[in-house]
Amino acid sequence: MHKELPKFLAKLKEKGFSVKLDTNGFYPDVLEECLNYVDYIALDIKTSLEKYSQLGAQDTSNLQKSIEILKKGKVPYEFRTTIVPEIVTPEDIEQIGKLSEGSKIHVLQQFTPENAPDKHYQKLQCYAPETIEKFADSLSKYTEKVLLRI
Repeated sequence: MHKELPKFLAKLKEKGFSVKLDTNGFYPDVLEECLNYVDYIALDIKTSLEKYSQLGAQDTSNLQKSIEILKKGKVPYEFRTTIVPEIVTPEDIEQIGKLSEGSKIHVLQQFTPENAPDKHYQKLQCYAPETIEKFADSLSKYTEKVLLRI
């Protein structure tokens, strides 16, 4: 989103800092410019492509491009999905898996309702850890390693 990000990251690297970049993946051109200046990247895959419109994104082609950039690149990365009820269902996990197929690490993390900016989501009941573990089992056929943050 910030066109000056690559220059900023380059300055951090020049000063000897380790750099981790967190991204939603919607700016693949900027992501590519940043690759020489980062040590690790975390890209959020929020749900299946079909449901991204519920989150305000009508076109997911840039997200798909960013995912491919990371899978083919040399910078260590993780894909990360927060398991938000209604946004992520068992069917969505399968679609997310297909989208990220061949990835090195995919992290599933528990949703924290009290941190949600939307009041509707603040009222949702989180998935039980056992359910998220089942999601991880489904996802494991698409990625080398599934990590849980629950």
